[in-house]
Amino acid sequence: MVCHHCGRQVLLVGKIARTDECPNCHHDLHCCRNCRFFDPGKSRQCAEPKAEYVREKDRANFCDLFEPNRDIPLDKRASRPAPQRDDVRAAFDKLFKK
Repeated sequence: MVCHHCGRQVLLVGKIARTDECPNCHHDLHCCRNCRFFDPGKSRQCAEPKAEYVREKDRANFCDLFEPNRDIPLDKRASRPAPQRDDVRAAFDKLFKK
């Protein structure tokens, strides 16, 4: 898996326990941001509808539906800066120009 905090690959041996930490940066591994269901665009930031709400997405939790994310974390992949209001407005106006 890839650690959400440091972005380094973590070799998994067996199931991740709630208390496991990244060997590189020592952040919690069993957390929402390291789960394959973590999706910042979804309601409660989770793509799994049966999951209970977790307030702190980067801290260890007791979610039984946790599955390690084997890709680059979504929040790192989508790290483009958000468009500024003026940019959005200009793009909208451009749609209706002749």
